Amino acid sequence: MDDTADRAQAAREICPFLTAKQAAFHLGLAYSTLKRLRHAGTGPKCRLHGRTWRYHIDDIEAWSAARARGGDRG
Repeated sequence: MDDTADRAQAAREICPFLTAKQAAFHLGLAYSTLKRLRHAGTGPKCRLHGRTWRYHIDDIEAWSAARARGGDRG
């Protein structure tokens, strides 16, 4: 695993808040895509901690689960 993956895993085990880069990696999205979703108001819930956007792991999982589709549409 690369450093970003290690940091995301450690954050998940120790702290429920991920940075935007860690959240994007967790979701399998490009950082720029997650940023665009945040600006559009269509991404996972996030919080501004100081000058850094943070994503709670439960919010990321809930956002992802809400987008689940059945296998028949492909």
